Amino acid sequence: MPMLEIDNFGKQFTSHQLGTTRQAVSQINFSLDKGQFIGIVGKSGSGKSTILKSIYRTYLPDQGSIYFHSKRFGRIDLMKATERQIIYLRKHEIGYVSQFLNVMPRTTARQLVEQALREMDETEETVRVEAEKSLAHFELDPSLWDTFPNIFSGGEKLRLNIAIATVKKPRLLLLDEPTASLDQQSKLKVRQVIEKLKESGTTLVGIFHDIEFMENLCDKVFDMNTRQLALLVGDVHEG
Repeated sequence: MPMLEIDNFGKQFTSHQLGTTRQAVSQINFSLDKGQFIGIVGKSGSGKSTILKSIYRTYLPDQGSIYFHSKRFGRIDLMKATERQIIYLRKHEIGYVSQFLNVMPRTTARQLVEQALREMDETEETVRVEAEKSLAHFELDPSLWDTFPNIFSGGEKLRLNIAIATVKKPRLLLLDEPTASLDQQSKLKVRQVIEKLKESGTTLVGIFHDIEFMENLCDKVFDMNTRQLALLVGDVHEG
């Protein structure tokens, strides 16, 4: 059974003020087995982020189906899942990394990563050890661990965001330009974590403008310009 199956997905946005409706994406079809990674590419405004936000249910999809193989709920259509089910899935099974860090104020970097682990019902010793390992892996200076992220640089915030999402080893991880503001060394750290997550069975959907980063990492590429799958990054039609 596929871990993620998107069937004829589409999403519209309506402006009630202007009385207009815009079709953001349509006719999206792909599926992923456990441990596979698909990269979504295409020009700006083609709807890449809309797909990810609809899977995560930040947006409520309105066309087609998005099936996820949940450990708790079995095969579930995320378009029809209840709010309670979505909250559970976000805590325990589906992770999301955006370009921006949106966290509770007056919470330190260490506390944010530890909170993510506690949601997985880990022991306090595991929480402490794994949080420190994750922060160290993404080369966040130890002097920052017990400070508030509002003082971090853009790259530090992004690395913290990735640490929070990946430390839980989710069944499905959604990546929205996770390397956008990172230097080459930090990109390598992200790649290493993605490779380990794949090996452990995490399924991934990612948006990248850095085609080189995707080489030998993605199992499939979905081109928004052609609405087609490509097996190799070299087959992608850039726009």
